[in-house]
Order: sequence, then structure tokens, then C-alpha cells
Amino acid sequence: MADGGPVEHGYPHLQTVRESITALYKRLSYDTIHSFDTSVLPADVAFADDDDLHLGVQRVARTMVQHLRLPEARIIVSFRTMQHAASVELAAGPEYFIELNDRFRSHRRDIGAALAHEVMHVYLHRLGLAFDGTRDNEILTDTAAVYLGAGWLLLDAFREDGASSQKLGYLTPEEFGYVLAKRAAEFGEDPAVWFTSAQAYTAYTEGRSVARLDEQQPPLTAAGWSGRRRYAKDRKQSQEQHRAGPGTGPYAFDGGSPLRVMFDCPTCRQRIRVPVRGRVRVRCGLCRSVLECDT
Repeated sequence: MADGGPVEHGYPHLQTVRESITALYKRLSYDTIHSFDTSVLPADVAFADDDDLHLGVQRVARTMVQHLRLPEARIIVSFRTMQHAASVELAAGPEYFIELNDRFRSHRRDIGAALAHEVMHVYLHRLGLAFDGTRDNEILTDTAAVYLGAGWLLLDAFREDGASSQKLGYLTPEEFGYVLAKRAAEFGEDPAVWFTSAQAYTAYTEGRSVARLDEQQPPLTAAGWSGRRRYAKDRKQSQEQHRAGPGTGPYAFDGGSPLRVMFDCPTCRQRIRVPVRGRVRVRCGLCRSVLECDT
């Protein structure tokens, strides 16, 4: 939790974020992910200053449990002085104990954001889905919370001005915006109407721009002129030399006959491999996206 200190910006964790989206599709399947087509709504986690603190926090925790369809999970929330925003004890269940930073006693509007992350830890724990290393696992948790409809609250908790700052979660604000834009594109949502933080909205629009670039890379037909020109040059080189072509960009060629091109699905980031044969419609086997390509 960045509280008053500098907030990291940009996309330092983008590769792990993309790997997290792929892992979600592989572990949950297309049908399960699409059962989360409706996000947690602001009214579901609204917390007035005159609400009873403990009753209110348990109500918000139940909202997260119900959203993630964890009916057997009982979340017990308490407060204590701590460095981080929150922590959860991942035991066998069905009871899970979450501790929130004492500052949330007076910053109640962000309790939903903190619980979105911690309850997602429970969800992933019960799925058996985890990455190696604390850092990558926390990035997976943030990404999953956003992509499954609860983590927009984490981005809305971001506030920054000349005198102070606050950010929850491990992703940068722009990375939260990137994942949220991926979800919005897949489910036709407009999360911008939910933001109470102007800085969160700005981060969302910046992340959305990067997410849209994923849909404009060769060999997708939406690629721009410069990308198409570079792709044609690389394709010709691979065809002439009968070997694997450049592999450092968004695509790579697999030498042989017929020549094949490999690229990432813009939705789930699964690697796709198809023959080079001009215009073709490709269906991703993982997320079922239909992609218009000019190979």
C-alpha cells in the first residue's frame, strides 16, 4: 500500500499481467470466466460513515464471497496496525481470517478494494492457481480480481496530488487500467462511470490505449501501415531463408513448408500458430475469440 509515498507508474509488470490472464483462461475455462460477466457494482460495496464498522465490513466481505461464488467460505475480518493494506490467512477453510489496516476504520470507502484483493487470494487458493514467488503471485491476484469483476475498486482507490497519494494493490495504476480495459472489451462494460477518483479514470484511459495496441499488431488486419510493412519484410526474409524469422516482436515465423506465423491472441495472450496463406479467420482455442488476420 502506497500511502503518502511515491506511486510507481508505467508497465513494469505487463508481461506477468499477460501471463496471469492466460493462466485464468487455462484454469477456469471460457465458460467459467464468462459467468463473471457482471462486475461488483458501487452500490454493492457502498459504506456510509455512520454504518456500523464491523457489520458493514462483514457485509462487504459477503458481497465478495457471493460474487466469486464461494458459498462455503466464511470470511472473518478484523483490524490491526500493520504496514500493508491487508492480509489473509490461507488455511483449509471454510473459515478465512482477513486483517485490515487500522487506517480503514476512517477510510471506509476503500474497504471494498482491500477485500477484493484478499478474497481473491482465497478464491485462487481454493482453485490451486498460483505463480512462483510472492511478487508474481500478488500480480496474479490483482489481475484476477480485476478480470473477474471485483478489482476495478482497487484502481478507484488510487488518488494522487501534489501533497499526498494512495494506491492499493501491486499493479501500477496504468496496469490496472490495462486489465480493466481487457475486461471491458470482452464483456462490453464501461467501468469509467464507476470511478470516483479522477486519477483512476486517467490511468484507465492510458491502460486502455495500451490494451488496444494488442488488437493492432500484425498479422491482425487491424494493424497499421507501418506494422504491416514490417511484417511483410520479415515474412519475405523468412520465406527466402527457409528458417525461423524474427521472434522479438509480437510475432515470429516458424521456418519450413508451409511457413507458419506465431502470435499472441489479443484477448487471452495464448500463443497462436497458423500457416502463412494470406487473409484468414482464426479462432483461438482457449478464449474462442475470432481474429481477422492477414498472414
